[in-house]
Amino acid sequence: MEKKLLLGDEAIALGALNAGLSGVYAYPGTPSTEIAEFIQNSPLAKERNVRSRWCTNEKTAMEAALGMSYAGKRALVCMKHVGMNVCADAFVNSAITGVKGGLVVLAADDPSMHSSQNEQDSRFYAKFALIPALEPSNQQEAYDMMAAAFELSETLHEPVMLRIVTRLAHSRAAVSIGEAKSQNALSPSTDSWVLLPGIARKKYDTLIEKQKDMMAASENSPFNKTESTDDKSLGIIACGIGYNYVKEAIGDNANILKISQYPLPAEKIMALAEECSEILVVEDGQPVAEEGVRCIIGDKAPIRGRLTGHLPRTGELTPDNVAKALGIAVKEGFAPATNIAARPPQLCQGCGHRDVYAALNEVAAEYPDHRIFGDIGCYTLGALPPFKALSSCVDMGASITMAKGAADAGLFPAIAVIGDSTFTHSGMTGLLDAVNDKSNITVVISDNLTTGMTGGQDSAGTNKFEAICIALGVEPEHVRVVVPLPKNMPEITRIIREEIEYNGVSVIIPRRECIQTFARHAREAKKAKEA
Repeated sequence: MEKKLLLGDEAIALGALNAGLSGVYAYPGTPSTEIAEFIQNSPLAKERNVRSRWCTNEKTAMEAALGMSYAGKRALVCMKHVGMNVCADAFVNSAITGVKGGLVVLAADDPSMHSSQNEQDSRFYAKFALIPALEPSNQQEAYDMMAAAFELSETLHEPVMLRIVTRLAHSRAAVSIGEAKSQNALSPSTDSWVLLPGIARKKYDTLIEKQKDMMAASENSPFNKTESTDDKSLGIIACGIGYNYVKEAIGDNANILKISQYPLPAEKIMALAEECSEILVVEDGQPVAEEGVRCIIGDKAPIRGRLTGHLPRTGELTPDNVAKALGIAVKEGFAPATNIAARPPQLCQGCGHRDVYAALNEVAAEYPDHRIFGDIGCYTLGALPPFKALSSCVDMGASITMAKGAADAGLFPAIAVIGDSTFTHSGMTGLLDAVNDKSNITVVISDNLTTGMTGGQDSAGTNKFEAICIALGVEPEHVRVVVPLPKNMPEITRIIREEIEYNGVSVIIPRRECIQTFARHAREAKKAKEA
């Protein structure tokens, strides 16, 4: 077998391709982005015409993947954990419709919030939807699990979640690669997927009946295994990447139940509890398994973990905090310096968003009660020095709807700042609400012609924003386009003043290419010219 040095994300992507993938559907979001990018650049994917363009948001991705599954082909949906909130309607209902071709939903969680707004654990979503979930402990398992997940999906006729965390997604290891399997033939489903209540009730009963099969698959899974030693004072339940940290700390001298497939294997858990005096649950994220273990074993043995404080309640697992939970002394590193000023991230030098915020701050200062509502993207850094412009940033698309709600309450001026990719992801419906209510808000769509925060992926609405806003009902004369450059500052500030004073919905579109993609395109053009 060939070996490759791969990121966890790359192992997942290659595993999916070699499992006969026909389409990947995704919206970029750290730490999941590299999966779709790997497939987009794969010679095998190009040869097989694997569908791999970015989607407008996670909901459209989930629904399109479900459509491919309906046609009998294997599909992969990729997103970061907060994307699960966006696709939740389609995701939960896909468990009721069932699937035809294998459907794997990849959720990349971000414990410690390295680039996220929360620490939510996607395993809750799998449990909520009543579907199986797989959680690799290393890159080899990440590769191997893709084939297993597609097979399990087609055996159960249900979607399967693959849950990973940041450290697995963005670390490398040698992975043994097998042969690529052929794609499924086109074979559309002949079952009814129409979720009218009468049909949905029957399908839900079927989903409940499948729970015993999902449990049996978990109990017999090669990804769930027990390791024993003679000393039964402590039993360790190690989930996903937590298994690696336990092995690093304690080696082979432990009673370990490794869990990488859900639902929780109750029989294996009970067997460990009956043998051991105490149980430690090691999992990255929220105490999903710990709570489940408490329900399964009752008072058979005391349980330690995140809920008891033996592991930190927040933040990601590390080899050190796992070692401490196992009672192993850890050599502390250098104490953090106290005499060095913090260096928060900043917008790139030359970034058009800088000129947008400079103009907004200049005009907004003329209105003592102004509020600027922000959104998700690299322009969120406008909340930090030197601009300190934003009053809020909650979730994708919230800038427009929060500005609308504040304006409804009487706040003036209410200004929303949203990026081009975020606008098409989740901002358009909020703008339609504002138009329908004739809300007195000013919306700034800061268009850098790409999805900048995640590395410069294509943005779904590029060169369409004026048409979209006018089609949604914004008066054409109040859809204004400017070029955010210092030399244009008098024009930009004048237009901002005019639109703030307009009693209704107005949209200003500052448009200039991201400085990073501009430099990349310039390098590519120079290389092409030299060739």
